[in-house]
Formats: sequence, C-alpha cells, structure tokens
Amino acid sequence: MKEITGGKGVPVVYDSVGKDTFDKSLECLSMFGTMVTFGNASGPVPPVNLAAQLKGHLHVTRPSLQPYSAARQDLVALATDLFDIVKAGKVKIDINQRYPAKDAVQAHRDLESRKTTGSTVLMP
Repeated sequence: MKEITGGKGVPVVYDSVGKDTFDKSLECLSMFGTMVTFGNASGPVPPVNLAAQLKGHLHVTRPSLQPYSAARQDLVALATDLFDIVKAGKVKIDINQRYPAKDAVQAHRDLESRKTTGSTVLMP
C-alpha cells in the first residue's frame, strides 16, 4: 500500500467509495494522517474498531453538506458563490449525457446501471 511513498504513507485520503475501500484507504495513511470518508458508492462503512484500525494516531471524519446549508440564508449564499464560480469559468461542469424528457426512463436506467459519467441532463 505504501510503496510509492517509501513506506511513509500519505497525509490525507479522500474516500468516496465507502465499504469496499475504507480499510485499504486507512492503510495508506501516514502517522497522524486524516481519512475523509464522504461517500457510500459500495455501501456504508462498517463499524470501526478504533483500537485495531486507527493505528498511528489517525483522524477520521465524515463531512456532509447539510450542516453548512441548514439555514436558508446559508444555502442561498453557498449557491450564489458556486454559480459565480461556474459563471467565471473557474469550474468546468462536464455534461456527458443529454436525454430528451421523453427518454427520462432510459436516463434513469443508464444512471442506475452506471453507464453514465459526469453530469446527465434531461432536456425539455
């Protein structure tokens, strides 16, 4: 796991997959490393045995957007900031699929079967 860092490990791992990669992601961390788990593509992370799994004084966090946008004014401010960044061209949003609204059922099938990448848009 730590071959490319000469056995040292990395300071931070961002894991969006969840159950299938959680343990291996922990193994990649250096001493005092931080594990950020923010997705469950393969399922939720199982319970963690702190003594056995968090060797090396590791930090684990599970951030979510909800606390930052719970109040309406915070949500509006975040959305305004994001749209300003997108309009300024600082963030590119890939739209790799466009479906006419009449094909919404097929769009859902493709999303569910992981045949899509990037953003998918239903067109009127």
